[in-house]
Amino acid sequence: MTGAFRPTVAEVDLEAIRHNVRALKPPLAELMAVVKADGYGHGDIPVAREALEAGATWLGVAMVEEGLRLREAEIDAPILVLSELPTGSEREAAAAGLTPTCYTDHGLRALAEAGLGGGVHVKVDTGMHRVGLQPERAPPFCSAVREAGLQVEGVWTHFARSEELDDPTTGEQLKRFEEALDAVEAAGHRPRYRHAANSGATMGWPDTHLDLVRVGIAMYGILPGPQLEGLVDLRPAMRLRSRVSMVKRLPAGEGISYGHRYRLERESTIATVPIGYADGYMRALSNVGRVLIRGRRYPVAGTVTMDQLMVDCGEDPVERNDEVVLLGRQGDQEIRAEEVAAWAGTIGYQVVTSVSARVPRVHRG
Repeated sequence: MTGAFRPTVAEVDLEAIRHNVRALKPPLAELMAVVKADGYGHGDIPVAREALEAGATWLGVAMVEEGLRLREAEIDAPILVLSELPTGSEREAAAAGLTPTCYTDHGLRALAEAGLGGGVHVKVDTGMHRVGLQPERAPPFCSAVREAGLQVEGVWTHFARSEELDDPTTGEQLKRFEEALDAVEAAGHRPRYRHAANSGATMGWPDTHLDLVRVGIAMYGILPGPQLEGLVDLRPAMRLRSRVSMVKRLPAGEGISYGHRYRLERESTIATVPIGYADGYMRALSNVGRVLIRGRRYPVAGTVTMDQLMVDCGEDPVERNDEVVLLGRQGDQEIRAEEVAAWAGTIGYQVVTSVSARVPRVHRG
């Protein structure tokens, strides 16, 4: 393909990434920039480079393949794989200098049999109950890591409700983690990195910062939860835009899009926009989403289709090729990912990670 012909584009503001990293990094802890899922839809390689330039010292990924992609781009910062390595990937991960997470006997045996000799990060389950060791197993497991010829470089956990500042769960999880760390140290292990804080905890729970914080969604300028509003000056990094491809005037009573689930109560101007659910603009936004045209908000009219959607512009003037902003700022108006998420009944994370690969990313700044 020689170029992008459709006007639907996701613009990524790299200066916003740098600003957010600087704003989020605690003064006494290092910062891991989590760039899994193609940098939460923003582009993993450009985001990783900007985050490191702004002061991040680690990168976090979910998959070995994501770490290898960063290495192929000649990014040499430490990279933590946030779950155990899939069986068979150990040697390639080691050759690329990826740091593994480990929390099962099977995973540890696989690392040892692959001849790895570097550091691992042991994950402790303090209440998320997704993956990780029970806290009481942390000391003997760390000893087993050392007996396997590996080093316990880090011990970490993950919070389930850190975006809820009025909920005691984070404090309870931190207490369990600190007790596990004390037991690990009493067994003779001195991990260089103790880490627990995700974006929510980095913003709202300073006692959790320890040696390293792992920042994901907040780095992209999106709040983990509404209670964190105003705690850190975050700048949204993604602006999703397109252009009006067709305009038509329709009489009252006409139904719009599949199923005619939107029916005009008065004569209205309908604008068609070339973006749909195959691009990541979710079908759940049918009849509830809003877009910006000429600095004003207009409702998504009817069912979002695979490649296009329609907008009810009422009596206002609109023309073919007018810019349409679905996420981000236009003039004095802004549509944030958190707002789109509320319309769709989801979270800001899904809004940006859903923007599909067929939408070109344009990185600026």
